[in-house]
Amino acid sequence: QVHLVQSGGGLVQAGGSLRLSCAASGHTFTGYHMGWFRQAPGKEREFVASINRSGGNTIYSDSVKGRFTISRDNAKNTVYLQMNSLKPEDTAVYYCAARFDTYTDYTYWGQGTQVTVSS
Repeated sequence: QVHLVQSGGGLVQAGGSLRLSCAASGHTFTGYHMGWFRQAPGKEREFVASINRSGGNTIYSDSVKGRFTISRDNAKNTVYLQMNSLKPEDTAVYYCAARFDTYTDYTYWGQGTQVTVSS
């Protein structure tokens, strides 16, 4: 079992920045690949970014590439999502997630945190 607790988020003007954090407990953090997803009102949840166990490999959706950065601090059992140059279309509830293997679905999910970008 992995328990994920998110923090960060909030309201920011377009062009601004926010950082989301996701702290893991309950199992060996380094055993899990981590990801960030988001869901806007009336839309399906979509992939944002992922990072492998060591932090050496990251993947981004085209919509956030070059603006968002995913990172992890394995000593602190925490994964981050640094969001820069935010746009109104980034408004969504953001979720962190963990999975043991890259060929399985994400198994554990954070509680979600609201990010609102005003124009």
